[in-house]
Parts: sequence; C-alpha cells; structure tokens
Amino acid sequence: MPEVLLPDEAAVAALAERIAAAVQPGDRLALDGPMGAGKTTFVRHLVAALGGDPTLVASPTYTLLHQYEASIPVIHVDACRLERAGQLAALGFDELCQDAVACVEWAAQVEAALEPTWRLAFAHHGAGRRVTIMPPAGITL
Repeated sequence: MPEVLLPDEAAVAALAERIAAAVQPGDRLALDGPMGAGKTTFVRHLVAALGGDPTLVASPTYTLLHQYEASIPVIHVDACRLERAGQLAALGFDELCQDAVACVEWAAQVEAALEPTWRLAFAHHGAGRRVTIMPPAGITL
C-alpha cells in the first residue's frame, strides 16, 4: 500500500495524472480523510488530467453529486451527509458509474454500496498532505 507525501498542489496534480493514466470506466475511488485534507483538490486535478475543465469542480457537499465531462466522465459524490448506503443507490449511482470514474468523498459512510476499486486515504502532513493508496490488483503507481 503506497504512501505518498504531497508537499504542495503540484504534487497533488502529479499524483492525479498518474492515477488518471491507470483508471478505467467503471472504477470507483473511495476518498477518505478529514475536512481540508485535499479530497476535492485531488478530484479537481483528476478531472483536469482526464481532459475536463477543473474550474467546474467544487465540493458536492450540498448537491451530493456532480458530473464532469472528460475523456472518461467523472462522477463526484460527497457521502458525508448520506445516512446509509442505500441512499447512494437512490442517487442513481450505479447507472451513472457504468461508463465513468466515480470519486466518492467520505466513502466510509457508504462502504457497503460503494464496492471501491481504488482507496485513497488523505491526511494532513505538516503544511502538505499524505495519501495512502490502495490501487486495484495489478496496478502499480
């Protein structure tokens, strides 16, 4: 399980580019970590690395779900306010994710319904961030 130190936003962008090169439609990225640890910033850079418009990326805290056009569309969910895993299905999550990459912040809230292929755990690390990555079997970053 690789652990990567991200001292600045350029390092977040570089990590997102590496992951963008490895993701496939249908992949589900479970993003966990405390508030302000860089989950939405990572999604912004992932969207950019996939050819989408990063200026459109915002935390979906109040809308629960955003969709971004890119070479592989990105579904961005904030599960913080979901009380149970079944609420993820009510958003049409499975159907939306068939041909997209899903990034789910606060993924532990909906673990039973998520079935993630990637896990990224973000943490504060001094002035930067630290992320622990569990990619799918056979993927090396």
